Amino acid sequence: MEKTDVYKPLGPQRKPFLKWQMRTILITMIGYAIFYFVRKNFSLAMPGLTAEYGITNKSFGWIIFIGSLVYGFSRFINGYLVDKIKGRIVMALGLFLCAVANFAFGFGVNLSAMITGTDHGADFTSTFIFIMGIIIILNQYFQGMGYPPCARILPHWIHPSELATKMSIWNTSHSVGATLAVLICGYIMGTMGVNLSSNPAWVAQLTTHLTDNGVTDAANQALAYASHTGAWRWCFWIPACIALAGSLFILIGLRDEPKDVGLPDLPDTSLGHYTDAKDKKARKKFEMIMVWKNRWVWTFCIANLFVYIVRMGILDWGPKFLTESRGMKIAEAGWTVAAFEIAGIVGTLFAGWATDHLFKGKAHRMCVFSMVGATLFMTIFRFLPQNSSFLLTTIILIGAGFCIYGPQALIGIALGNQATKEASARANGLAGILGYIGAGLSGLLVGYVADLYGWTHVFETIIVVAVICIFILVSMWQAPRDGYEKSQSINYDE
Repeated sequence: MEKTDVYKPLGPQRKPFLKWQMRTILITMIGYAIFYFVRKNFSLAMPGLTAEYGITNKSFGWIIFIGSLVYGFSRFINGYLVDKIKGRIVMALGLFLCAVANFAFGFGVNLSAMITGTDHGADFTSTFIFIMGIIIILNQYFQGMGYPPCARILPHWIHPSELATKMSIWNTSHSVGATLAVLICGYIMGTMGVNLSSNPAWVAQLTTHLTDNGVTDAANQALAYASHTGAWRWCFWIPACIALAGSLFILIGLRDEPKDVGLPDLPDTSLGHYTDAKDKKARKKFEMIMVWKNRWVWTFCIANLFVYIVRMGILDWGPKFLTESRGMKIAEAGWTVAAFEIAGIVGTLFAGWATDHLFKGKAHRMCVFSMVGATLFMTIFRFLPQNSSFLLTTIILIGAGFCIYGPQALIGIALGNQATKEASARANGLAGILGYIGAGLSGLLVGYVADLYGWTHVFETIIVVAVICIFILVSMWQAPRDGYEKSQSINYDE
C-alpha cells in the first residue's frame, strides 16, 4: 500500500517546509549532541580524580544524585520558559553557560588550594569535592536548557504519523554526542597531562588512593594515571571550547516554528477550540487535562524514572566499573562505553522504525520488548567471569545498549504525542524530573552498593529495577497513539 503524503495539503509550500524541517532536525541534533560533550566528560574524568585525590564512589554518587535532581527540575522549569522565550535562545544560552561551567571545573583544584592554603590533605580534598559538586550542579541546571526547546520545536515541524521515526533519528544525537565525548575524553586521559611516573612519592600516593578505593591492579593503574597527571582538566576545557562554537551555531541557524519563516502550520494537528481561546484560563485548562490529569503522561513519566536508573547506572559508572573491577585501561573503558552508545544509536533507529511500522505509532508497546531485551543482556553481564575478554565484555554491553536506548527515546516521543505539540515541552519537562530523579537514585545506589557490597551487587540491583519497569510499561498496553482526539473534546466554556 502506498504511503499517504501527510505534507501534501501544504501545496506549493510543501517543498520549502520539508527543507526547513530537515534543517531544524539537523541543527537541533548537532546542538543537543554538543550538550553531551560538556556532560559525559565527567564520567571519564572520575577515575583520574579518584587516583589523584582519593575521591570515593560515595562522593561521586552524591554529586551525581544532586546534579541529576537539579537537571530534572531544570528541564521542567525550562519547559515553561520556552513557552515565553524563543526555544533557540534558551538552547543557545544553556550551551554557552555549560561551557563556562566546564572551564571553571578545570580550575577547581586551584580554587581549593587558594581557600585551604595547600594542595593536599583532608581539608583540601573536602573543599575540592564541595567546589566540584557546586560546579557540576550548576552545569546540570544549564544542561536542562537543552532538551525542552527541542521538545517544543520539533513537534511543530514533524507530523505525528512520522514523529516516532524522525524523532528516533533525532534521539541518536545524545548517543552520538556521548560516544564522541567518551572517545575524545578517553583519548585525552590516555595521552595528555604531565608525566610524573618517575616520581616515586607521587606514584605511591596514587597507589594508596586506588588501593583504598578497592581498585583492581592498583599499582599498574597508578603508573598509568601518573603518566598523565592532570589530564582530567582537559576533559573539561576542550569540550567547553566545542560548546562555545555550538552555542553560536544554534543561535544563528535555528527557528522555532514554521510561522517564523513564513510557512503554514502542520496539517492534521488542530487543537480544537484551543487556538481560539488562548487566554490564561484556557491555557491552564488545556495543560491540566492534557498533562496533569493525563494518566498516560504520568505512567510514561514513572516508567522513565526506572529507565533512567538502568541506563545511567551503566553510562555514568561504566568507565569506573570497567577500570576498577575488570582491570581495563581508561582508554579501553572509553571504547567499551562508546560501543554501548553506538549500539544505542542503532537500537534507537530500530525502535523508532518498529514503533511506526509494527506497532502503528504505539511507542509503549515497543518499549516493553526493548526493556525485556535490556534485562536479558544485563543478566548475562552479571554472570560473566571477572576475567572475561575485552571483546566478550564489549559485545554484551553492545546488546544492552541496543535495547535500553529505545525506551529512553520513545518515551519522549510518546509524551509529545500524548500531550500534543502545544504541551509537549511541559510533559517532557515532567518526565525529565522523574527521569533524573531516577538518574540521581542510580548515582546513590551504585555509589553505595559498589563501596559497601562490591560491583557484582550493583548489576543485580539494576536488573531488579529493569524488571519493575517492564511491568509498568505492560500496564499501558491499551493506551492510544496520541492525544489529539482528546484535545479536541475539551470544553473551554465549562
